[in-house]
Amino acid sequence: MNEQRERRPRVAVVFGGRNSEHAVSLLGAGSVLSVIDRDKYDVVPVGIAQDGRWVLASGEQRYAIEATVDESGPALALPTGEASLVALSPGRIPEELGTVDVVFPVLHGPFGEDGTIQGLLEMAGVRYVGSGVLASSVGMDKEYMKAVLAAAGLPIGKYAVVRDRDWRLDRERVLKEVQGLGWPVFVKPARAGSSQGISRATATGELAEAIELARAHDPKVLVEAAVEGREIECAVLESLDDAPPVASVPGEVLIRDDHEFYDFTAKYTEGHIDLDVPARVPPEVTERLKSMAVRAFEALSCEGLARVDFFHTPDGGIVLNEINTMPGFTATSVAPQLWAAGGLPYPALVDRLIQLALRRSVGLR
Repeated sequence: MNEQRERRPRVAVVFGGRNSEHAVSLLGAGSVLSVIDRDKYDVVPVGIAQDGRWVLASGEQRYAIEATVDESGPALALPTGEASLVALSPGRIPEELGTVDVVFPVLHGPFGEDGTIQGLLEMAGVRYVGSGVLASSVGMDKEYMKAVLAAAGLPIGKYAVVRDRDWRLDRERVLKEVQGLGWPVFVKPARAGSSQGISRATATGELAEAIELARAHDPKVLVEAAVEGREIECAVLESLDDAPPVASVPGEVLIRDDHEFYDFTAKYTEGHIDLDVPARVPPEVTERLKSMAVRAFEALSCEGLARVDFFHTPDGGIVLNEINTMPGFTATSVAPQLWAAGGLPYPALVDRLIQLALRRSVGLR
């Protein structure tokens, strides 16, 4: 009994995944694994290969933007309802690795951030960091995210949805409808992140090419009217004491001159952006941004953490662009930097998220 009480909580850090953000996930996982207090937690690194197989990460695993999950470790299974990891080695009896108390899914994009792994963990009865099935799914699908945000009375920009069937069967009508947004427009996969597959179009010919580029990532495409304004981001964190969620200080993303917009290269290659924290806006704008960020978090029923992205327009208005339920999570990513600027350094942020997950009940809540 004493031994059970003294056991450290076991945290499985899960990374990789079956999508184009596989390598981005490895960057975040490497950062998380480097700061978790090993005296406080028993840590198990788990990689999801690009074909969907789960493996126990080896000591040779590289956590870099050009890396993939090292598949040399034992294959893993998470039996439904047992909250434990099992190692599966050819020709050997499955080996019980022990109960998993919390999964930290440092996963982005489809099959990771979209409610799928969250549903698996719910079925297995395992607590996890971040939002649940519904919030993760709605947050990943930009069409439904915008519908929920608009229903909550939050200001969003003009957009159009290009569905697979409509594009294949009635392309000219789709192009005509999208042109009603004006130029330029930004074309993006409806269910992807890290600015993958996004491009800017200024004419009909470019629009068709941009839609095809986005469709390489997702058959459903979102086209957004350009919003003139400064890009300002605000992070949100659930409270440990049942108090309302809290928002970080806002920060402005300043893109260097060699980028038309905040694309993948700008996000993940050093030296392409600056983050001005706190954002240089009037105090009343800061409070509006923080209030809207928390409202967006609650509108989607988010848990744990999120990052909310805004445009601050020249006339003083605010447009909510999107919410990310598992934002980039290296120590130098925007959300961790915003919290560090407010006095919560990266190691403490990681610990806070694990503690939030440990307090969570399993099942419906």
